[in-house]
Amino acid sequence: MTTATPKDDPTLAYYEDQAETFFAETVDVDMAPLYARFLARVPPGGHLLDAGCGSGRDALAFRSLGYVVTAFEASPTLARLASEHCGLPVEVRRFLEIEWEDCFDGIWACASLLHVPMAELPEVLGRLGRALKPDGVLYASFKYGAGEREHGGRRFTDLDEEGLAALVGVVPGLKVIETWVTGDRREGREGELWLNAVVARGLSTHAVHRMSGQSHESSGPAERTT
Repeated sequence: MTTATPKDDPTLAYYEDQAETFFAETVDVDMAPLYARFLARVPPGGHLLDAGCGSGRDALAFRSLGYVVTAFEASPTLARLASEHCGLPVEVRRFLEIEWEDCFDGIWACASLLHVPMAELPEVLGRLGRALKPDGVLYASFKYGAGEREHGGRRFTDLDEEGLAALVGVVPGLKVIETWVTGDRREGREGELWLNAVVARGLSTHAVHRMSGQSHESSGPAERTT
């Protein structure tokens, strides 16, 4: 599906080169507390999209819990490893190639949207919103901070609550319903902070306006868990 190659995208090149190492370092991380916050808003047995599924860890967990799971990953090598791990087909696809509409009760974008450039995030969120069923929810996580940066051969878009609110505020039909801050779930990296968010689809998800910087009120102050 994807037309991009590692030559076009250094971040994709990183994951292609480091796929087996990344798989081994992430496949056994316990994400249960994050699943609980997300799945509380998804009907039992619902259809989930694992968007940027990495090792396939979460797709396997959701499948084991009785959900119908669709998964995609931009890195062909990671997609193969993920498919072997979770026992599901994993499409090779990028966020800007999402074309589903009204398909999913929930979308899980764990540590994947953070590699999308800020300028592309409104369009990407619009595509994800249209892929959700009415009243569907999106979970997303970003490194906690503000701005864009490169580190170790990868590019990152960091967000805090204010930045997330401004971003979602320009995407029609989406609303932030919950945010919280946690430490990294990987052993030895607990001091690295992540912004977690649940975003819900409402009405009119079929247009994306220019970023205005207008704030968007969330459900309350962030919960910090370290």
